[in-house]
Amino acid sequence: MMELKTPGEIEKMRTTGAFIAQLLEELTTMAEPGMNLMELEYRARKMIDDRGAQSCYWDYAPSFGRGPFRNVTCLSVNDACLHGLPHEYVFEDGDLLTVDIAVSIDGWVADAARSVSVGTPRPEDTRLIQATRDALDAAIDHMRPGTRLGTVSASIGEVAKKYGYPVNTQFGGHGLGRTMHEDPHVPNTGKARKGLLLQTGTTLALEPWFCATTDKITFDPDGWTLRSADGSRAAHSEHTVAITEDGPRILTAPA
Repeated sequence: MMELKTPGEIEKMRTTGAFIAQLLEELTTMAEPGMNLMELEYRARKMIDDRGAQSCYWDYAPSFGRGPFRNVTCLSVNDACLHGLPHEYVFEDGDLLTVDIAVSIDGWVADAARSVSVGTPRPEDTRLIQATRDALDAAIDHMRPGTRLGTVSASIGEVAKKYGYPVNTQFGGHGLGRTMHEDPHVPNTGKARKGLLLQTGTTLALEPWFCATTDKITFDPDGWTLRSADGSRAAHSEHTVAITEDGPRILTAPA
């Protein structure tokens, strides 16, 4: 069952979301050719500890994955699309990096992700990243009372189609609030005007992610990292968004 949040609870989620925006800005700005991927993980751990926040990833043990997740970030590089397990890797010029973070502050969760080019951007990566951002903007615009969830999902799929990218429906957005994953699941494509009726107080993590040339994914031997099945690159944009009486409110936007 989806839990509707009060204005006060949304404000608490906003506090968490503003901190996540800080984390994403710090980590994506830090990333540069020659840097080890693990430096981003260690920086995030320090920032989370200094803030007195709690990582939603540490000890996370869903039905997939191999054992509890013992990191505070998901760091996905190039053809890794989701749940990238931080590991020893030195960035090369032109790598495509996605940073995904969820934390809790005072019992309230927010979740966001951002893809960036490390060093010199490849035009095809810039286009892929922009597609996920455009899809996220389209979905956010539909986060209004009385909208059906299928309309939110359909808007993401429409942007993917416009850009010519396929859509995987195994993983998508989700409800959140007191925990990282709550009902409902939010597919990245759907049928407009169908599905759950969204109301004031709905809080969702919307997360369009696309692989350049496939909708199929594979698991790495680490049991966590998901990659495009054909080796094509992937990008991912995510915000935590609340439906308010005044329309959509992006809780993970910069302060």
